[in-house]
Amino acid sequence: MLDRFFQLEAHGTTVRTELLAGLTTFLTMAYIVVVNPVILGAAGVPVAAVAVATCLASGFASILMGLLSNYPLALAPGMGLNAYFTYTVVKGMGLPWQTALGCVFLSGLAFLLLTVAGVRQLIISAVPRSLFAAVAGGIGLFIAFIGFADAGIVVAKSGTIVGLGNLTAPMPALALLGLVIIAVLQAMRIKAAMLLGILTTAVIAWVSGAAHFSAAGYNLSDVSAAAFKLDIRSALNLKGGVGLSLLEIVFVFLFVDLFDNVGTLVAVTKRAGLMAPDGSIPKINRILLADSISMLFGALVGTSPVTSYIESAAGVAVGGRTGLTSIVVGLLFLATLLFAPLVEAIPAAATAPALVLVGALMMGALAEVEWAEPAVAIPAFLTAIIIPLTYSIANGLAFGITSHALLKLLRGQARAADWLVYVLAALCVARFVYMGASG
Repeated sequence: MLDRFFQLEAHGTTVRTELLAGLTTFLTMAYIVVVNPVILGAAGVPVAAVAVATCLASGFASILMGLLSNYPLALAPGMGLNAYFTYTVVKGMGLPWQTALGCVFLSGLAFLLLTVAGVRQLIISAVPRSLFAAVAGGIGLFIAFIGFADAGIVVAKSGTIVGLGNLTAPMPALALLGLVIIAVLQAMRIKAAMLLGILTTAVIAWVSGAAHFSAAGYNLSDVSAAAFKLDIRSALNLKGGVGLSLLEIVFVFLFVDLFDNVGTLVAVTKRAGLMAPDGSIPKINRILLADSISMLFGALVGTSPVTSYIESAAGVAVGGRTGLTSIVVGLLFLATLLFAPLVEAIPAAATAPALVLVGALMMGALAEVEWAEPAVAIPAFLTAIIIPLTYSIANGLAFGITSHALLKLLRGQARAADWLVYVLAALCVARFVYMGASG
């Protein structure tokens, strides 16, 4: 039955291989169960509840992807999207986290409609791949900066804006130790390096007395504190109407999620030999549909947008070729629900190094940029540098798209086929004008 449904023989794989691939992918991305609650917890969302929501959303999304598309793609709340949720939408715009979840739901709904209408596919073809890579690299810098700040390694300084913290203090010292542990495990090619490094650092913190083990009890009311708490009505009434604030949030969630997906899809399908001879990805509509539905589900259970994970390539490397791999990942995430509330006991010194090294891994995308070509390199650089310096993925996207469109226009390379790029650039300029006028 499994062979018929997933076409295992046609893809040159077996049930045993798919099970191993699913386990491998899960181990490489299980760190999100610990890291996502830390980031959303900074927005005021109950940590234990986010841990449960992360397991539920990841499990549902990965199983749905496997069933709907038959691709070995695993999904979970996206790194970068969770940072945008917390540091820009909640802390920067001052929105309650319930309203932010309402925005995530509306974004998912918009994605679903755009996918059905074929607009997401148009955007994929309109925006240059160099900007996809630049956004990934910029988000990597952003996440790493958050990790260094959480650890106290980078601190605010009046004269230089930022500076080096006291590295002999318990928190920075533990975080540096965690950084070394995770880096060594990754260098040794250990699949669960991130998760093992977090847990090892946490145990050292508890044993040394630098942190205290105080796990929350498995109380149903606690772990469901974020589920179905989204406030769609407030999201629709941002600043007195469906205005630029809501459009900006939806715009960023759309683009970052889209870029994550495209980058992951290209890397994983190419590695798995599933890409069509013309370079297209078969069944991309089904993949994007699963992604859209998963975002809606994630908002309902209480987490930031769900997206495809590049760690899926780890499962492909050991032979995963079908959706059975994704289903195994999803089932393992659901099994992790039993341990989700224990996440509250893990100190920031253990999770901060993971943020730094996740950011480091995301920087690899910048190698895809043609740095020797100014018309490509300048928009990519502006995108990547503006994101961490302004604490805003939206600003980086706006700078990148606008500069790309201007350079094409001023060099006389404007074409009618690029109309969508110029529409997006005009929206970005309107956003800057609006921000300047509103102070």
